[in-house]
Amino acid sequence: MPTSLFPTPSAPPSRRRAAPSPADPAVADKALAIHARLCPVYGCPIPYFHSLDPVSELVSSLLSHRTRNAESGRAFKALRARFPDWESVIDAEVPEIQAAIAGVTWPELKAPRIREVLIAVRERCGSLDLAFLGDMDVAAARAWLEAIPGIGPKTSAAVLSFSTLRMPALPVDSHHHRVAQRLGLIGPRVDVGPSHAILRAQLPADWSAQALYDNHEILMLHGQQVCHHRRPACGRCVLVDLCPSAALGAREP
Repeated sequence: MPTSLFPTPSAPPSRRRAAPSPADPAVADKALAIHARLCPVYGCPIPYFHSLDPVSELVSSLLSHRTRNAESGRAFKALRARFPDWESVIDAEVPEIQAAIAGVTWPELKAPRIREVLIAVRERCGSLDLAFLGDMDVAAARAWLEAIPGIGPKTSAAVLSFSTLRMPALPVDSHHHRVAQRLGLIGPRVDVGPSHAILRAQLPADWSAQALYDNHEILMLHGQQVCHHRRPACGRCVLVDLCPSAALGAREP
């Protein structure tokens, strides 16, 4: 994979907050009201669930696509147990990587993708070390990551937010996305990828990494525990008066 396919930005600017495009003030007010209601329910500030270096978080995020956290977590541990470092994954044959991550969804696709992404990272920066992203602003760091085939908005945001970089990026998973759609924060035809920029723009530009992490976590947890995919439990939802879809469809009492 030639390095020229992934141009490296010129000297990284000093780290600063992302500057998302302006949001509809009414929707932004609603997003803040939702955050304020859910935070006491789910206990903000929410502790980070792990502290992986950025490259390890990148691999973890690639494994998690369309896979339950428990299964992707086991696959990540199996990969770490089988290979002493990420360089060894690059040197391995794809079937060996696939065997280690067999418990995830689509291991036959994820195994070569993980290897290719790691190769691209090494070719672009000379090593498997993404700590330098912490010296860039969020938008530039995400653009650097997303220039690599196989890395989309969710993965780039996860690397910056969940890893030891602890940068102010907003990941959006399927639960977060579903809740945002039902609440009218994004339209019914907005996919997960494009939703990242829209939902981030609704929140204050100067929010800290912890505040954005909390926002992701509380919407994700609400989707897992209350706003279920098939039968949302509207009768015990603290957002029911803010939700235009609460009266629609079959739901739990």
